[in-house]
Amino acid sequence: MEIYNPKDWFKAILNINKSDTLRQLWPIMLGVGIFCLGIAYWEINYLQLHLQSNSWVKNIPVMHNLLGFAISMLLVFRTNTAYDRWWEGRKQWGELVNASRNLAMKLHAFLPEDNRHSRSFFRKTIPLYAKILKYHLRADSTRLMLDAGMDGLLARPGDIAKHQPNQLARLMVLHISQLHKEGKISAEQWLILNNELTAFTNICGACERIKNTPIPYSYSSFIKKFIVIYVLTLPFGYVFSLGYYVALIVVFVFYVLMSLEIIAEEIEDPFGTDANDLPMEKMAENIRNHIEEILEA
Repeated sequence: MEIYNPKDWFKAILNINKSDTLRQLWPIMLGVGIFCLGIAYWEINYLQLHLQSNSWVKNIPVMHNLLGFAISMLLVFRTNTAYDRWWEGRKQWGELVNASRNLAMKLHAFLPEDNRHSRSFFRKTIPLYAKILKYHLRADSTRLMLDAGMDGLLARPGDIAKHQPNQLARLMVLHISQLHKEGKISAEQWLILNNELTAFTNICGACERIKNTPIPYSYSSFIKKFIVIYVLTLPFGYVFSLGYYVALIVVFVFYVLMSLEIIAEEIEDPFGTDANDLPMEKMAENIRNHIEEILEA
């Protein structure tokens, strides 16, 4: 049973890392605080004769009470949608890890022990697929060519500009087909290996679907505008009950609402390089270690 450690809570609360939304929002929060103080000073010192107990301005918080439920529902839906995309991306990369292991284990069982060429080929290409998929999803073809070593595997230099995961999957299918033609694997084994390779392209297609269908811009833009208008109208009505403390309260409300929107915006594309995106580098490295261990056993 895990023992509760209060230090973990304090560390999470006090530590402000590079992915913390406070780093991104503090200049805007400062501006919101100054705006609220200006509104409070103006109402308290210049409009005090007109802000009597029956003033209509005191009823502005009624609007915020009515809209509070709407903005909370929008943010819940926005966050859940973004997290579903992040989790779907994580599941696809988990399936890639499993598909790579399964293919390597079957190749290790099917290939003759003295076929060093084929074992070396698949020991390089199977983990390379994960690395290529990572760069493909990030649309970084230059790094792909230099770091992943695609120029040494593709049949023609012009193939670098094409769909790189498909190009590498094609090479693996051709190699397995050649092994079948040479009689080094049976027809049943060829079908089994072909089914395993199909999982690679299915995973690539699912990741591309997540990458190429972002949340509609109008929806995300509306939520941002809604939050800004909602927050900037808060001090007009709440000055009566909070005085100058309205600046602290409104800044905190702004921080909470905008943090939810920023987190949702960041995780809706799980294949980027942000701190909260998927650790594809680590997963690709794990695949490489596993494949080398299996095929060298």
